[in-house]
Formats: sequence, C-alpha cells, structure tokens
Amino acid sequence: MSATTPTLVPTGTWTVDPAHSKVGFAVKHMGIATVRGEFGEFEGTLELGDDLSSARAYGTVKTASVDTNQPQRDEHLRSPDFFDAASYPELSFESTSIEQADEDVYRITGNLTLHGVSRELVLDAEIQGTETDPQSGDERIGLEVTGQLSRGEYGMAFNQALGSGNMLVADKVKLALDIAAVKQS
Repeated sequence: MSATTPTLVPTGTWTVDPAHSKVGFAVKHMGIATVRGEFGEFEGTLELGDDLSSARAYGTVKTASVDTNQPQRDEHLRSPDFFDAASYPELSFESTSIEQADEDVYRITGNLTLHGVSRELVLDAEIQGTETDPQSGDERIGLEVTGQLSRGEYGMAFNQALGSGNMLVADKVKLALDIAAVKQS
C-alpha cells in the first residue's frame, strides 16, 4: 500500500514575488555581534502536485546583490575572499525531497551550489498561510524558511584569528528567507 502526503498548499506552480520577499543571512562577527545581510536580486519557484513526492523547490540568487548596509563590507563579500561574484555570479538551490515535518512545517532537502561547490542543504519551511490578493485577484502563499550552512564547506575560508581566540567571521551562517509567492495560472 502506497501512502501519499497531501499538501496544505494548493497544487500548482508558485513563483516568488521579490517585492514581498527577502533572502537573508546572519553570521557572527568577532564572536560577539551578529551581522545580517540580504540579497536584492533573486528568483524562485515552488511546484506542487497532489502529493509531496512530486514537489519541487528551486531558485537562484545574484551574489553581487549582497547588502549588509555597509558598502565596504559588501565589496569585500563580493571579492574572491567570500562570494567571488565575478567568477560565481549566482548561487542556486534545487530540492531533492520535500517532506512534512509537522502540521505546518516542511523539511526541504536539496543541493545548494555556492562559490562553485554543490552540497546538500536542509531547510525548514513554515507555511504562513494562503490568501487572495484583493487588488490583483492573485492567490498568494507565505513561507518562512530557515536553515544554516558552514561557509568553509563551500570554499569560503577567509578568516582572521583575534587575540581573544575568537575568529573575525564565524563559519556558521544562518539563513532566513521570508517568501511570498504567487500562484501561476
């Protein structure tokens, strides 16, 4: 007997609305403060069938669009020490499986390609709800997506030891995506 897991999200193809979404990250600086940033240019799609076995999530981010609200730091992040945006202008994610973790949280496993390296990444996506836009009539969904990665595993090993024993930039990067997507007709 084959069991299927129905989705809480209506079936169809959902496209990320960048005007109402954010792709962000947070990393410890000097071991004592958290620096947050986001990417201004990205796109993504969620394809849902009648059950999760056929679901797909994928997207890309333009690495040069990184913004931490500090231009000098952003230029360093675009350099070969970090994203190397000239050589690797995009990072991409494509799911390999989506499963229901609990009532409104889904676990998305997939491959993240960053800085020329592809590795498996697990994200948690919490459904915030669905609604019809009163102005356009479009059906929308909200998702809060979180995860974390080791930047060293993607070849971003730049660092500097501090006198306290702390490192200038932590290896662990927390991911936080606030996604609003529109159902395609």
